[in-house]
Amino acid sequence: MPTPIDPATIAQKAQLPQNIRPIVSIGAGGIVHDAHYPAYQKAGFAIAGLYDPNTERAQWMAETFGVATLYESLAQAATQAPADAVFDVAVPASQIIHVLRQLPDGRAVLIQKPMGDNLAQARDILELCRAKGLTAAINFQMRWAPFIIAARSLIAQGAIGEVHDMEVRVTVYTPWQLWPFLQDVPHAEILYHSIHYIDLVRSFLGDPTGIYAKTVKHPSLTSMDGSRTNLIFDYGDVLRCNVETNHHHAYGLRHQESYVKWEGTRGAIMAKMGLLMNYPQGEPDAFEYCILTEAEEPVWRAVAIEGSWFPDAFIGSMSSLMRYLNGETHTLPTSVEDAFRTMQVVDAACRSSDAGATTI
Repeated sequence: MPTPIDPATIAQKAQLPQNIRPIVSIGAGGIVHDAHYPAYQKAGFAIAGLYDPNTERAQWMAETFGVATLYESLAQAATQAPADAVFDVAVPASQIIHVLRQLPDGRAVLIQKPMGDNLAQARDILELCRAKGLTAAINFQMRWAPFIIAARSLIAQGAIGEVHDMEVRVTVYTPWQLWPFLQDVPHAEILYHSIHYIDLVRSFLGDPTGIYAKTVKHPSLTSMDGSRTNLIFDYGDVLRCNVETNHHHAYGLRHQESYVKWEGTRGAIMAKMGLLMNYPQGEPDAFEYCILTEAEEPVWRAVAIEGSWFPDAFIGSMSSLMRYLNGETHTLPTSVEDAFRTMQVVDAACRSSDAGATTI
């Protein structure tokens, strides 16, 4: 009979750095307002300065979040940033490489995902980071969502045995009009949303040998190149992994779904991602696990989770980079080297979708 799990042993929070470094923020868009700055305030991280080409937006963000220094140009931010600062780059994917070129060599940078708009841009970013000696990571922050940390903690304890099944299912209504720039991006749903799940799957299961994919438009949003996606990861003939997203379930909350599920040889974990439901207000997260025993019928046990994907996961991605810079850890989970492999899977999914099904 397995040993009962002590809830106190289920981790939920990212480990904070012992030495907190100042943050210099490049870009002040919606994700910075909704997640980056609230996360940094919650963690006690200091925002040393801010640059955004939209001066009115930059001024408003500085006043809203108490940022003391506004830089007049990217060049000024690059040259006047504190020597130990982390550059927090949150700009459109196509502009990332232009920002990186202007940063001083040998510095630290956290880059908002995706790593470019395609694999070619990702490769250019990787090669530039290598050439400039940048300690660079991509902000695949979902790895540090509290419910993901909890699931990883349980799996690491061996609570559910060997994982043989992982599933992500998202059936929600997403207001795509909030991001008009996505209308012109090929495979937008895969590149800007399902990329989170692709990276998450890799973090648990490693690199797949291949992927089957199909992303399609919706009749109400034909201008967007795909907003519903199915992904099947190839991990051989035992381990199954699927991702399914439908962002057009406009029929109320009753049948909406948003979850990640892991099944193992001794149990299972189900994590509800409330953020995506009733977006942007969101719904509460939920976390349950079940451990099989010979003495009783399967019982699902709930664990109260503190925090959510936004903003708490963003504490983890920045903490990870700071701790690596400090020498507190020797691993950088979302380094540009690792993130490039996520982009390779993304690229394979896009190519699979374009290639179509096997002809009957």
